[in-house]
Amino acid sequence: MSLASVLAADDGQCVAAVGAGGKKTTLYRLGRLLDYAVVTATVRIPIFDEHVGDVVVTADPVSTLRARSDDGDVWPLGLVPEREREDRYRGYAPHTVDGIVSAHDGPVLVKADGARNRLLKAPDGREPQFPSRVDTVLPLVSARVVGKPLSDEWVHQPELVSDLAGVALGDDIDAAAVARVLASPAGGLKGVPDGAAVVAVVNMVDDDALRAVGGNIAAEALSLTDRLDRVVLTQLVAPDPVVEVFA
Repeated sequence: MSLASVLAADDGQCVAAVGAGGKKTTLYRLGRLLDYAVVTATVRIPIFDEHVGDVVVTADPVSTLRARSDDGDVWPLGLVPEREREDRYRGYAPHTVDGIVSAHDGPVLVKADGARNRLLKAPDGREPQFPSRVDTVLPLVSARVVGKPLSDEWVHQPELVSDLAGVALGDDIDAAAVARVLASPAGGLKGVPDGAAVVAVVNMVDDDALRAVGGNIAAEALSLTDRLDRVVLTQLVAPDPVVEVFA
């Protein structure tokens, strides 16, 4: 199964990744798979030069795109407005990314929230930062969070996750709790534009036990909402990253 196809990212789409447990890895992998991909962000993003063909730091990304050649220039292209610190770039305002989508005849891959390298998160009042022209939203979680305590060590904004998941701080997280976060209008579905496809991704499905965990998350999430087009289990660092698809 093609990763780009199952993630609804194979037709020049604007794809936004949110959640925790593999957003950046997903975007970088899609960027390498898709022709003429642009990788960008509406929030801070770690330095990612090694994951793309070229990074341009510019306040005028549309002009940068118009000057690119499909033949002579290197892709995928990273576009960011400025370097904030040694370890990260800033992101563009969502309306600026809309301009990138309008100007570019190819896929635009967007990091639309942050999770500080945790395995699960719920968005705060400022998140996510979606461009209005997004075609596909990928809410991500990690299968590895199941069995872990609901704490800062594993979860970004655990108090918000507690409210959505119905799990007390410090208690162990189960598959049903992860599914409730994924399927919640205040969680994985928050702010998704009308008409956008939504493909949930359960990542880090690294063995048979985690595959069973991921299957439980997928089945429960799909039972809670009809807004998910499907749930894809992945091992994004593997040569064949698609483990299983639930719809």
